[in-house]
Amino acid sequence: MTLAPVPSVAIDLVDEYREHITHMPVAADYRRTLAVTAERFLSDHPDLDAWMQRPLESRLAELSRRSNAWPVIVLAMLSGRCRADKEFLIAKRFGHSAGRTVALLYPSDVHALHEAASRLGRSDAAFNELLGRTIPLVIAAFGVPVSDVEAGQIEELVAFVDETPLLTEPMRRSTRGRLFSLRQLMFESGMLDAPPPRQRCGGPATREQRMQIVAAPALRRSLLAYIEARSAVLRPKTVGKLTSALGIFGEFLTERFPEVTSLRKIERRHIEAYLAWSATRTCRGSHDSTKTVGPFVPAHAAITLRNFFDDITAWGWAEAPKRRIVFATDIPRQPTMLPRALPPDVDRALMAAVNDLDDPFARAAITILRHTGLRRGELLDLELDCIMDFGPSGTWLRVPLGKLNDERAVPLDAVALDALAGWMAQRSPQRSLPHPRDGRLCDFVFVERGQRLGPTRIQLGLAKAVEACSLSGSDGQPLRVVAHQLRHTWATELVNAGMSLQALMTLLGHRTPEMTMRYARLSSPTLRAAYDQAVGKVARRIPVAPAGRPAVPDRVSWLAAEMLKTRVAHGYCARELAAEACPYANVCETCPNFVTASEFVPAIEHQLTDLEALRDDATQRGWDAEVRRHERVIESLQGHLRRLKDR
Repeated sequence: MTLAPVPSVAIDLVDEYREHITHMPVAADYRRTLAVTAERFLSDHPDLDAWMQRPLESRLAELSRRSNAWPVIVLAMLSGRCRADKEFLIAKRFGHSAGRTVALLYPSDVHALHEAASRLGRSDAAFNELLGRTIPLVIAAFGVPVSDVEAGQIEELVAFVDETPLLTEPMRRSTRGRLFSLRQLMFESGMLDAPPPRQRCGGPATREQRMQIVAAPALRRSLLAYIEARSAVLRPKTVGKLTSALGIFGEFLTERFPEVTSLRKIERRHIEAYLAWSATRTCRGSHDSTKTVGPFVPAHAAITLRNFFDDITAWGWAEAPKRRIVFATDIPRQPTMLPRALPPDVDRALMAAVNDLDDPFARAAITILRHTGLRRGELLDLELDCIMDFGPSGTWLRVPLGKLNDERAVPLDAVALDALAGWMAQRSPQRSLPHPRDGRLCDFVFVERGQRLGPTRIQLGLAKAVEACSLSGSDGQPLRVVAHQLRHTWATELVNAGMSLQALMTLLGHRTPEMTMRYARLSSPTLRAAYDQAVGKVARRIPVAPAGRPAVPDRVSWLAAEMLKTRVAHGYCARELAAEACPYANVCETCPNFVTASEFVPAIEHQLTDLEALRDDATQRGWDAEVRRHERVIESLQGHLRRLKDR
């Protein structure tokens, strides 16, 4: 077959293509067909850049007729011989043959990306998907090897994917996901200096979008200007909460009072109406939209407004009200809540189920939270150098800057240390990630597949543990347990064991004693002792017996009861455990001035028999102090009996 001569400008590409297809795993006849088709196509279109200027529909139609011409165009684009527009690249998608072309043209880049994928635990199938579809797209879009592509260029491509009508929404999501995965591999392999952002939030553009609910432009500009000024000193999450609070305030004003188009038109009556409404409004966002907001929401709304108007007045804004319109008395008193610690039986059942979780991250994270009292964010911010060995003082955990912006250390018990060691044993080495606070590169403990792990899997692990041990609430539904309850449970356990509030305050990272005092009200031995003493006095005046039981227990039930029992010659004493040891127990029998006579021998012998039973009972229960007390009384009574019988 005689072919038309190929212009000289395309001869090099034809020669390179002939060499290229010799490496393709296809039959010899098909290889010859590819070569002939390429020569004919390049004969008709020697200037591929000019061909790329033709309408998209025309190019796609021609490739539909001459499908075997697509591989030579792919080679031209990936080798930098021609550039294609993004519409064409999206409409004429790449495949595995393009991946083989990339591997032949850029073997070192492909090797580096494949090693990064292996470190991050990506399967070969997932990597081949990127190699065949996403990497050729990026190279062809910018005309440079993938190792020379910049993060901004990938962002540009993502923005195009978000807007192009050539993709359906599912195709759009999958393309964005593959571009995100490629950027992760590029960061892990050192081609990029920063990992891909997990979510676009907290920046000026996002704040602008969230404030669109404020219909009045002048009011919206003023609120945004204030948020921008405060963002210089506030943390991103705080800025997000401030944006939400002021956005809801602005939305309320423009809906209920459309005449309020700027700050200078806000009056006291508008503030009063907003504060009354904020206490009764329904939840927004991810919360149940049928429920009314909790008591902390209106308090936060009032505090935000007071700070806002105080700040703009102090800054000298011309739009600031001429007089104060938000007062301290507008802030409702917030309820003082007791910590929601898990009951002991629920705690034991839950943690037993946590040990059997399949997810190693949830298993380790929940165990560490329960045995260290860390906040969830503090746990996720732990770095590889967080464990400190102080020799005789044991092993401690360095807790990073958290909610209150301070570091602290907490001791690690054997359970928490084993959980941390178990996670570290299976954690694969990965490139350092920038810290969200200051951008410094950090080796975080909880990372997987090149990403920091979030709180979702912790909550899912708790839900699965609750289901596994069949815990349910009063309504019969599965018991809702959140991660912060583990912190309350840990702190409550320490308080009940006798830890001082000063020490607990340090371990919990509280800045004020008021934050720690809540735990003191959970189980106060002093308060319980005072209660027991008062109840004892009342009981002596008005004996009240449980239904069907005598007011005074018999000797057998008294001996078997779990209480601090004192046997006196004329009766019994039953002191509650929480009241601790009685300082007056058997004080007479052990007093040097105690004198007895032979007529009291039977009573003393009966008392001695009960004391020996009480000593044995205390020994079995492990009450060492009670054992010693009973032995002292036994020794004293035995001495008195010997003297009486020797007379």
